[in-house]
Amino acid sequence: MDTIWLPSIEFRDGPKYKALADAIREAISDATLKVGRKLPPVRDLAWDLKITPGTVARAYSLLTDEGTLEAAVGRGTFVAPPKPEKVTLNKSDYLVDVVAQAPNIERRPDVVRLTSPQLPDVGQAALIQSLMGQVAAAPQSGVMHYPNRETFKPARTAVMNWLQGTPLGALDQGDIVLSHGGQNGVSLALQSVLHGPAPVVLVEELSYPGFRRAAALLRAEVIAVPMDENGMIPEAIAAIAKTSNVQAICTSPEVHNPTGLFTPESRREEIIEVARAHDIQIIEDDCYRMGASRAPSYRMLAPERGWYVSSISKTLTPALRIGFVIAPKPMVPALRRSAEHGFFGLATPLADLTERLLNDPRAVECAAKVNSVFGQYIQTCVNLLGRYELTWNVDVPFIWLKLPEGWRASAFCQAAEAAKVQIRPAEEFAGREARALHAVRIAINAQIDHDHFEAAMARLRDLLDEPPERIGV
Repeated sequence: MDTIWLPSIEFRDGPKYKALADAIREAISDATLKVGRKLPPVRDLAWDLKITPGTVARAYSLLTDEGTLEAAVGRGTFVAPPKPEKVTLNKSDYLVDVVAQAPNIERRPDVVRLTSPQLPDVGQAALIQSLMGQVAAAPQSGVMHYPNRETFKPARTAVMNWLQGTPLGALDQGDIVLSHGGQNGVSLALQSVLHGPAPVVLVEELSYPGFRRAAALLRAEVIAVPMDENGMIPEAIAAIAKTSNVQAICTSPEVHNPTGLFTPESRREEIIEVARAHDIQIIEDDCYRMGASRAPSYRMLAPERGWYVSSISKTLTPALRIGFVIAPKPMVPALRRSAEHGFFGLATPLADLTERLLNDPRAVECAAKVNSVFGQYIQTCVNLLGRYELTWNVDVPFIWLKLPEGWRASAFCQAAEAAKVQIRPAEEFAGREARALHAVRIAINAQIDHDHFEAAMARLRDLLDEPPERIGV
């Protein structure tokens, strides 16, 4: 699609992002921009209009949220076709506007907690309650029997439907094992892989703490691998593997936690080459990805050793603890044993709920709405903190902030908490002996009012702009 289009916002009143949004609406109204037309990339339009990328992104996000535009990750932003004003559930007891954000759980707390993402309720709570009622009234798998593989087949098939579009390679429902969330999924994968008296698990030098915890429970040694802007450095993996009994790599290539970085396909291929040379399994945690995949999964690229773990905790709700693990074909029996010998499987009513929820098109709509709301909060972060070194993406519910020279992460977090904002320092994602960067992760809490969240970001900006003397010491 041709993206050459340049609006004029020079003489419009109000904030620039609203002026740009108005200009786009007018262009759509007068057919200058027709349905399906691709808009210019954020950075290109920002350059042409001499405004910040954050301003353009905020305008696009506003229009996407209202349904005027639609975003396709990896393809761009397009003029959306007209849509119905609302979608309602069929069950009258739980009638809800799925596309309108429901009241937040924690609207204006005294302390703004940004230590882990908090999802907005955009209708998924009522949907889940409705489906729970259906399961209670007519449980497909019963309530008086132990779970078994056949019982879970419909739920596994629903997981396959949910993951449509994810590049996982050859897959059937029998390759999937349901887990109690993503963390349990990582543990199951490691239980299936690790063997012998002294196994070693590799993680990025900054990584999701759950990797280390799962490995520690299995008495495995954890070694951190140096990383660059593309993820783990393959040569470093090879050097460690020459002297250690490395059996697994735990990594998050699509959305690295905590930095938000992305590992491109070329780097994944290099890591696979090392893994094959040293017979190492690769466990991919994809729980934080909310948009489309940007590269093939390790399971697709290396079907003999690539594992895939995900959940609905960042897209629908963390409360249900619904996760899923997909093993390489040769390791499927080992994965099944880990789950069945460990806890028999999910409770059968939960499996029935999983089937209904993941097959329901309204769940897909809710997940898209959650992502859109997170994107609005992300743009607020970028607009207020954009003068500093940020890593961010509208499809990721946190940002990574590298502190200016002279700041210490732990001291900055203490100062932030004194300003009633809780965030996480880089050291919480590093090993005990590691020397962590002076950086912080700011997670999005979409359960508080947007203006309250914006005020919290302004307080963080004020701390960065004028650090107390004791912090810079």
